Amino acid sequence: MATGRREERRILDRGELELVERTRHPRLAEEADSDLTQLLALIRERRDRARSIASRRRGAARRGQGPDKGEDVGMNQKAGLLAEALVRVNKERTRREAKTKKTRQSDFARRALELRRENGARTNRPDPGRTAGTGLNPVENERAPTIGSAMEAGRVSQFVRNAQAARDNRD
Repeated sequence: MATGRREERRILDRGELELVERTRHPRLAEEADSDLTQLLALIRERRDRARSIASRRRGAARRGQGPDKGEDVGMNQKAGLLAEALVRVNKERTRREAKTKKTRQSDFARRALELRRENGARTNRPDPGRTAGTGLNPVENERAPTIGSAMEAGRVSQFVRNAQAARDNRD
């Protein structure tokens, strides 16, 4: 769940607050790609530091060497806020990569079309074989021959039913 800005100001120090502010909408879109990579590294470093401090405090509290349990809550909140900022930066990077990838793919398609038009259409193409243009021709299944007529199969089935009923009545 997103945390309010008042909570962010309470939890984060000035440097971290500035980093988190840079990950919000208008400023994030204005960042250059190289700055975005730097921002990602800085936030990840701060998040990892907050996580390790919280972990050390938890371990010390378990061993009875440090303050009571619950002292690592602030660091956990800080790590959570920095993780949210990381998510925003990663989404922006993914969005930018998808945009450039889409542009590159369309460029490749245009270039392929140009090359095809320059070379002209080939006239000696092989026959494509069976196509859906005229519809498919039915192919007989050669492995499953018909055993007999449907009338004969029904007669045999009824004979077996009658024989079974006669056996059941004898017992």
